[in-house]
Amino acid sequence: MSLLIRGAHQVVTPLGTAARRGADLARLDVRQRAVVRCENGLIVFVGEEAEHERLFSDCDEVLDAGGGCVLPGFVDPHTHPVWAGSREDEFDRRLRGESYMDIARSGGGINATVRATRAASSEELLGGTLARLDNFLTHGTTTIEAKSGYGLDLETEIRMLEVIRDANRVHSVDLHSTCLAAHEVPPEHRDDPEAWVRLLIEEIHPEIARLGLAEAVDVFCETGVFDLEQTRSLLADAADFGWRIHLHADELTPLGGAELAVELDALSADHLMCVTPAGIAALAGSNTVAVLLPGTSFFLRSHFAPARKLIDAGCAVAVATDCNPGSSPTESMPTILALACLGMGMEVAEAITAATLNAAAAIGRANELGSIEVGKRADLVILDAPSYPHLVYHYGINPVRHVIKGGRIVVADARLIG
Repeated sequence: MSLLIRGAHQVVTPLGTAARRGADLARLDVRQRAVVRCENGLIVFVGEEAEHERLFSDCDEVLDAGGGCVLPGFVDPHTHPVWAGSREDEFDRRLRGESYMDIARSGGGINATVRATRAASSEELLGGTLARLDNFLTHGTTTIEAKSGYGLDLETEIRMLEVIRDANRVHSVDLHSTCLAAHEVPPEHRDDPEAWVRLLIEEIHPEIARLGLAEAVDVFCETGVFDLEQTRSLLADAADFGWRIHLHADELTPLGGAELAVELDALSADHLMCVTPAGIAALAGSNTVAVLLPGTSFFLRSHFAPARKLIDAGCAVAVATDCNPGSSPTESMPTILALACLGMGMEVAEAITAATLNAAAAIGRANELGSIEVGKRADLVILDAPSYPHLVYHYGINPVRHVIKGGRIVVADARLIG
């Protein structure tokens, strides 16, 4: 099956198979009125239409981009898409001045979602997840990293990861699964958190690994949750399980999570709102991607991660939605790019690279995703805009007109197909 995309005003992409850093983060390949040909799920040509006509015969399908802008499909490297219930009551409480930690101590926060998720059936969880994936897709996201973490017991964590597996089988969005059973200490272990750590190490992580339900593992390394030594212990068996590592790091306090992520050769260190100069230096000298979550800072009305310091130091920086019910209930990567620029001081070109090629690197997939190049997967977004700055300049709307996944049109004129 072949697809030709023609009639674009711009085809815009970072280039390469590794995360971009420093000044290279803003270096995009911008081609005016180029065409893109896809065959059997891969990109086989990017260039002038006359050259395409010389090299190829007719296509099975031709899509007119209508003067829009073609980008790589967005990759969202930090999401929590499986949950039940809602926490809009906490939103009002925060507006009245209560902190995230105050709400958590009163029974809200993660544990409120845990109660609702434990009570929900697998069918209910799958239905909610598929609806969120529709939102991801219509806003241009074609691949996500998907975490568990609202079960906090073996049974529910397994059910969540099974939902991620089942959603991946039936939905156009690709899901890369991460075990985040170490998301919080559940209420039944609050008086003895070390017992919870032992349970995770001795039973929950090994069983999830045995079942083959996760590609990676994550820990919420934070004051009052899991300290550095607990986190190190929780991740000690990751390599034996064949898991790569992500890490919630330095979100609320400067605990040293970034340095630990580098020590453990993690794929990513995420949040980093309180990262220290030493943490920035460690990330700059490593292959660990700094995944920044401006939607969380915006929604919680807290300070943003120091994107400019991280970029200027030479760190590989990506951005993600952190889609979750408590601190960033959004599936919109265009919104996140706007916040990355307006809240964290990133340039539009930097934000695009951070949401495509660098985001793919943050999940270990930069060799196949994140850019419009021959041999890469044909995951593409067509904006209803003549040039890429409109992605942020015209904020607050969904700029996505078409989405192509694996060379197949899955969103047309901003509507899901099928």
